[in-house]
Amino acid sequence: MNEENHYIDEKWMRHALTLAARAEALGEVPVGAVVVIDNSVVGEGWNASITEHDPSAHAEMRALRAAAREIENYRVVDATLYVTLEPCSMCAGLLVHARVKRVVFGAYDLKTGAAGSVMQLLQHPQLNHQIDVQGGVLADTCGGMISAFFRRRRKEIKASRQSGK
Repeated sequence: MNEENHYIDEKWMRHALTLAARAEALGEVPVGAVVVIDNSVVGEGWNASITEHDPSAHAEMRALRAAAREIENYRVVDATLYVTLEPCSMCAGLLVHARVKRVVFGAYDLKTGAAGSVMQLLQHPQLNHQIDVQGGVLADTCGGMISAFFRRRRKEIKASRQSGK
């Protein structure tokens, strides 16, 4: 990747991190996503599964829904999705169906990642669309945000159990 593309990827990943902070403020797992076409935002999303009581309310899902509405097309071609955590299989399937051109993610997800960690759906040769993938952009920052969230959550659960609540 050339230096200019690296700079652009980091710029948009920082934007996704601000969206992840919105999720965290709601008590959600801090994952944020932004859909970009021609260096302009066409959709944003952050995790909201808990607050919306919706298992599909992942950051990528919400960002792509917003982008499709914005461009008035269920195919979000020529788009790059930036997301702070490697997409899961549900979101990877959505990205393929939407015909997203490129996915850039921050932290790898060694438990449910479907962009290379556990499985590779975004570039699966038997699917009708393959997506360019760039992982590890600002990985330490993205992963650190998620790790800190779960450390804090475990500490809160432990404190709650010890207080008898």
